[in-house]
Amino acid sequence: MSIVLHAPPTPSAPGLLLRPWRDGDAEALLAAYRDPVLLSWTRNPVTTPAEARAFLRRSQQGWAAGRRFSFAVLEPTPDGQRLVAHVLLKEVTPGRPYAEIGYWTVASARGRGIAPRAVDAVSDWAFARFAAAGLTRLELLHQVDNPASCRVAEKSGYVFEEVLRARPPFPRDGHRHVRRRPWPAPGHLPAGRSQGQGHRDAEPEQPIARTSDPSLRVGRPPGPPGMCAARDPGCR
Repeated sequence: MSIVLHAPPTPSAPGLLLRPWRDGDAEALLAAYRDPVLLSWTRNPVTTPAEARAFLRRSQQGWAAGRRFSFAVLEPTPDGQRLVAHVLLKEVTPGRPYAEIGYWTVASARGRGIAPRAVDAVSDWAFARFAAAGLTRLELLHQVDNPASCRVAEKSGYVFEEVLRARPPFPRDGHRHVRRRPWPAPGHLPAGRSQGQGHRDAEPEQPIARTSDPSLRVGRPPGPPGMCAARDPGCR
């Protein structure tokens, strides 16, 4: 796959490169999952070469199906590049107005502003790529005892929208953060819309209900900076 995204550098950090996972990333993936904190938050650990191959295979299948888009996030080093994070865009369905973002960062990269920049880059790409398919909203979910994910959400443009109440088998509440697609600048409105119709994207008439999928991770200690409690094992 040839899609490559970039997050620009900051005064204190180099730029980031985001691309689909490759078979050659297995060793770096295994190294990331040696972090005991990442392991403590996952229900699908990647601790063996076979599990790494399965992770990479699911990633490639998601791209091929056009429903799940997972990015390895790389940072330049004197010797080349190193893996610093993973961002996943999932639940992309033509005609459905929302999808979900999940992420994790490797231990050595946390607290350096990498997660917000990577999430922001994928969010911008998602709205540009899937606007014609009806995507107007991205959601980032996390457990209430993970304040670091609140900060990441806010820094990457995801506004707190509501508390998701705990429900069996999940004993703790969660937060839903939402980022909405930017409306085109004046003079660039879609065909059929007039200036007098305002700058709001169409939203479903009813709130989005929580599904039967596990929306939140539960029974874990608070997550570190750059650790999202997304509900999908592929981003853990």
